Amino acid sequence: MSVNVEAYHSIQQEFVKQSVTLVAVSKLKPASDIEDLYKEGQRDFGENYVQELVDKQAVLPSTINWHFIGHLQRNKVKQIVGVANIIHGVDSERLLQEINKEAEKKQVVQNILLQYFIAKEETKFGLDAAEIETIVAQKEQYPHVQFLGLMGMATHTDDQEQIKAEFDQLITLKQSLKARYFKEDAAFSMASIGMSGDYAIALAAGASHIRIGSMLFGARNYTS
Repeated sequence: MSVNVEAYHSIQQEFVKQSVTLVAVSKLKPASDIEDLYKEGQRDFGENYVQELVDKQAVLPSTINWHFIGHLQRNKVKQIVGVANIIHGVDSERLLQEINKEAEKKQVVQNILLQYFIAKEETKFGLDAAEIETIVAQKEQYPHVQFLGLMGMATHTDDQEQIKAEFDQLITLKQSLKARYFKEDAAFSMASIGMSGDYAIALAAGASHIRIGSMLFGARNYTS
């Protein structure tokens, strides 16, 4: 078995204590690895590539919650809407419009997170606070979208104080949006932050969902 079951149970025990959902990032890993972790009790899995998620969803148990956590291109929206339980990285208004349009066609309501740009890196995607506020202030324009909260990726750095500040920034914005726009909407509660390298900081910051990959599945081979 290539899955680190001991690490899984250790992390999961820690997450359960704080009511945090572990999203096991299974990109580039075979369906058999997902099955191994599923047998241990894991139900939430994250994928970065549309076709890979679609292919795995077709052959794996229907009780898996699929999280699309990669950068979603608008021309791939029709493949993922209604297949992914949650689309984490909605990083533009145009993408949100396309998701709502496709969800209407399929007569579904698609769960999404707005991606907040918190990193000090131009390679990361996301919306700034003003753009997010503009979207949620007009949320009635998206009747086929369920806003669940925010997602963010911290700067790739060893500076833990910087990572903490970036996570805190996202949590503060989420709480502000909740108070002003989603007070009566229990669904708007998610903060998807943290990965294998910074999950402890995300836990302390108040994450609801944390994306863990290499600690569970080992290193990935990006060349095959």
